[in-house]
Parts: sequence; structure tokens; C-alpha cells
Amino acid sequence: MMRETQHHRNMRPMAVDLSPAPGEKRILLEHLGVQGIRRISVYESKGGYNALKKILEKKLSPDQVIEAVKGSGIRGRGGAGFPTGLKWNFVPKDQSKPHYLLCNADESEPGTFKDRVILEHLPHMMIEGMIIGAYAVQAKKSYVYIRGEYTYATKIVEEAIKEAYRAGYLGKNILGSGFDHDMFVHRGAGAYICGEETGLISSLEGKKGWPKLKPPFPAVEGYLKCPTVVNNVETLAAVPWIINNGDKAYSGIGTEKSTGTKLWSVSGDVVRQGVFEVECGASFQTLLEDCCRGMKDGRKLKAVIPGGSSAPILTAAEAMDMTLDYESIASKGSMLGSGGMIILDETRDLVQVLKNLSEFYHDESCGQCTPCREGTGWLMKILHSFTEKQARPIDLELLKTTSNNMIGRTICVLADSIAMPVLSYIEKFPEEFDRYLSESSGQSSLSEKLQAKELL
Repeated sequence: MMRETQHHRNMRPMAVDLSPAPGEKRILLEHLGVQGIRRISVYESKGGYNALKKILEKKLSPDQVIEAVKGSGIRGRGGAGFPTGLKWNFVPKDQSKPHYLLCNADESEPGTFKDRVILEHLPHMMIEGMIIGAYAVQAKKSYVYIRGEYTYATKIVEEAIKEAYRAGYLGKNILGSGFDHDMFVHRGAGAYICGEETGLISSLEGKKGWPKLKPPFPAVEGYLKCPTVVNNVETLAAVPWIINNGDKAYSGIGTEKSTGTKLWSVSGDVVRQGVFEVECGASFQTLLEDCCRGMKDGRKLKAVIPGGSSAPILTAAEAMDMTLDYESIASKGSMLGSGGMIILDETRDLVQVLKNLSEFYHDESCGQCTPCREGTGWLMKILHSFTEKQARPIDLELLKTTSNNMIGRTICVLADSIAMPVLSYIEKFPEEFDRYLSESSGQSSLSEKLQAKELL
């Protein structure tokens, strides 16, 4: 029997329980699980494309659309959390150069798979949001830059775009409004770095997927040196709801600074893994106990990576005390990021976890910046020395020094994406490294050495 490959797995839908869980507040996922919802006729029967019709039939100006998105308070759901309406407002009003809108569907952050659910099950919601966004920034062309491994999702999106053309939502003179817009799909080739917006733009231009220095920012000089807006799948998918229900309805959900709902990809040692939509500001305990049905096999919670693998790790106590919004998670020393939450139980070896992450980031470094190209390799080698029980006490300080010399010294934040976790694992779980050092050398414990300042 032929062994199943990753390619074969990606030829079919992601296996995920689509039913609502207690504790969820579904806005984007309201119709998830409706039979045939990926087809345009079913999507329209549930109110699909009404937001676009409302804008074009009522002749709302692009500025009015931008103001509605600004008023909603929605922040980018791809990781950075920048206010979406503000980003749209940065695009110059003149049309001396063409404007572009890019949908970042290159979902490559380990632990993150919520965009895949939208792509495979609710593609028209994203497409409608893209058309509205394109109208707002006066872009006549948009691109869905989709992760190369998402074979099945790509086919779904391509077919949905064809349906939108046939229904008159794409192409020339959309709904008789005089607004023209064309949409294309561009597949990536498996590079994590192309999830960074300027790396994505470089790839889309046919160049090596290297990030670019900012400024200039893409809104002023992006794709083909033209004004460009890059938004995440989840961000764009929320736009139709905002237009249909009003900015105040959206901003009335969540907290003052973290409005609306957030999709969380939850993996790890829980009873029910999956994608859950909860109100911003809900407690972590709601997500863990109500949505995920608690820890698997009755084990104890040890640690939480809240926002994808690049987010600093949190202890169980910190996680149980946080709410699911940008500010609360930041106050704990981590970040909401892409909402790729990895939950770890008491049996997990966190040095091994960190070593695995270091291998990923070293492999995915594009090599453009020396601190990242070399630093990721050094971190990986040092962590290997721990797991192979060959570490020296000085190696702990080398991990810290190397990490500190990487943060903030590269064009993009890939270096930070491993350096920040390294520092957080050492700070939050020093006993894990202590154990390996004791097993490696048989010398006095790490804590004793630190107290004696022998490593400084």
C-alpha cells in the first residue's frame, strides 16, 4: 500500500469538527457546516453579497466604506494587529498609479490553521470582503496569495472566483456601478517568509521572496511599486458582517481596544482541537474548558503558546489569568499573533519543543540578513547540544546573548520569531534547562551557578 504523503492529505479538506462549541460567539463562522455553503447560491441564500450590493446600490463612497471599517475597530488578524481601516486610509487618493489589494492566505505559522477553514468552507465570504476592500482603496486588481501546500483550498477558491464572475460580482461594471475589478489566485511555493507582507509582494512580483525595508510602506509603494494593501483572510472575511450590521455593532463586541471576535486555531494536549470563534476579551478558561473540553487524559496544564509558534510561551498560571485580547496577552509578555494556540500538558519537554521550533526557523530563514541567517543556526545548534546532553553551563548564556543580538536587527521579524521564544522559555521554565545541564555535566545545578554568577 502506497504511503500517504503531505501532498495527498492536502488534496482533501482538513478534518475538523465544524459544529459550534459552548463558549463560541460565531460571526464569521455563523454558517459553517451549512450544506453547500461554499457554493455561491447557498452563500447568497444566507445573505451573501448583500454587503457589496448595499455599498454599490446606495453609492457609498470609498471613504465611507473606510470610515465604517475604521469605526468597527477591527485589527489585522494575521499577526500584527494593526487597525485595518487605518491601513486602508494610508493609500493615496490619487490614481496616478494603479492600486492593488492582496489577500495573504499564506498561512504558514506553526499552530495556525484558521484561515484554511475559511478558504475551504466559506470562500465567498473572503471574496466579498476582498471586493469591498478593493472598492474602498480603489483597486482594480486583487490577488489571493495562497499557501502552496493548500492544494484543496486553492481549488475551492478558484471555483468560487469563477462563480463570482458568472454572477456579476467580478469583472466589468460590477452590478451596474461602474466599478471594475478582477481577482486572481497566486500559489506560493512553501516559503514561510512569504507570509510577511513585503516578502509576499516580492514573490508575487516574480522575485526571490525576500522582505523589503520599510519605509516605504506597501500602502504607498508596494506591488510593482504601486499603492498596495495586504490583508489577512480572516480580516477580509469580517468586512461583509461589518458593512451589513454597522461599525457600532461590531465595535460593541469584544473590548474597547480589541473589538469583534477572533478565530483561534487550537492544537496540542486538549480533548477537542479545532478552530473556535470567541469574543475578544473572553477568558482563556472559556476556550480551554468550554470549547476544547479541557485537558486530554485529565493531565495538568503546563504551558501555552498563545499566538502561533513565534509567540513567547506562558506558564499555566499566566494563561489562566489572561483574557483573549491583544492587551491582556501582551501584558503577560506574549502576543495574540495569528491566534495559533498550542496547549501543552505536564508531560511535555519544553527544551525539546524549543529545539523543534529552532529547526523550523533555521530552515525557513531566507538568508538575507546575517543576524537571522547565522543566529537561527546557532540557536538550533546550541539547543541540539542540550537535547543531546552535551550542553555546557555557558551554553545557556550563549542562547540569551545570541537571541538578544538577533531581536530588532533584521529587515523582518523572522529572527525575533525564534529569539523571543528562546528568551521566554529560559525565563519561564529555567528548571527544564537546569535538568539537561545536570544530566550533561553532572556539575552543580544551573540555579546554583546563576546565584554564584559564574555564568556572567
